[in-house]
Amino acid sequence: MTDDAATAPTCLAHPFPGQPHAPAGCAAARGLDGRPVHAAALKFFWGPMDCGKSTMALQMNYNHARQGRRGLVTTRIDRSLGPQVTTRIGLAHEAIEVTDDLDLRALVRGRWADGVRVDYLICDEACFYTVEHVEQMAELVDSYDVDVFAFGLATDFQSRMFPATQRLFELADEVARIQVEVLCWCGREGLLNARVADGRVVREGAQVVIGDTVDTAEVRYQVLCRRHYRSGDLGPRA
Repeated sequence: MTDDAATAPTCLAHPFPGQPHAPAGCAAARGLDGRPVHAAALKFFWGPMDCGKSTMALQMNYNHARQGRRGLVTTRIDRSLGPQVTTRIGLAHEAIEVTDDLDLRALVRGRWADGVRVDYLICDEACFYTVEHVEQMAELVDSYDVDVFAFGLATDFQSRMFPATQRLFELADEVARIQVEVLCWCGREGLLNARVADGRVVREGAQVVIGDTVDTAEVRYQVLCRRHYRSGDLGPRA
């Protein structure tokens, strides 16, 4: 046995009709969703606030479900503070809340044990997941043939990467910036997420503080270009 063979992930994917439950029998197999076995991928879609990440997540779920695939939608610290994915354009979908002790692999195995297919995961707000959750996403792809589509911010209010985001950049098969352009108040492209309290850009504090982009929020976030993020200029006030 070669070193590569010894370290290769073991195929743990659900058995398919007419195929033995072993790696050798998976080479040319197709899953119950019709897709080739071992064609799964981990894809990370990122962008600043207001660029439509959650909207795209729900659209992705819809597109796969209408083709007969079955998936799970997960989130963490959604703006609604509930177990659902919500969007600023009014769309919403029930979701599984990801806690520190939730094992995504065990979640999928549990559904399989109940006779429920899981072909893919939609992981919204993935920037707030733990690094271990990202490792679990990669294992779901490599050893379970489950597609994982993750959506989240790249950087926090201090313009530094979230730990989970950094790991997604390192591990994902595909990383794509969401192309819906968000503008700073000055008209330049918005790149960074500023935390605002008492009318000022906040530079210190906990990495995760729940807020919104509406002006009436006690703590809110505003997308700024780099120039105005660095200067703390929030633009003219009405």
